[in-house]
Amino acid sequence: MALGWYELKLASDGQFMFNLKAANSQVILTSELYKTRAAAENGIASVQKNGADESLFEYRVAKNDKPYFVLKAKNHQEIGRSQYYSSQESAKNGVKSVMNNAATTTVKDLTKA
Repeated sequence: MALGWYELKLASDGQFMFNLKAANSQVILTSELYKTRAAAENGIASVQKNGADESLFEYRVAKNDKPYFVLKAKNHQEIGRSQYYSSQESAKNGVKSVMNNAATTTVKDLTKA
């Protein structure tokens, strides 16, 4: 099975962030904003370490009633969150996708583009 990859990017305000993408190029997890590249790289390492543990995912419902999920580290700090889904079942499939792709070591650095 082909694994996805991480994309390390600059946000519009110059901070760093990353997305975890599935093999089909779909974004399955988006990080918070980080002030430094090193902090964003540590975030990626945290997803690689924690992303296969289903107990670290928390399902939530947005104000628009759309389900989504959050991945937390063992210290309960949020590492990343998903897009909004049309159903709880779709959100569960998103968690499975993160669990299947989190261990990838491929990081595409888009900060130099």
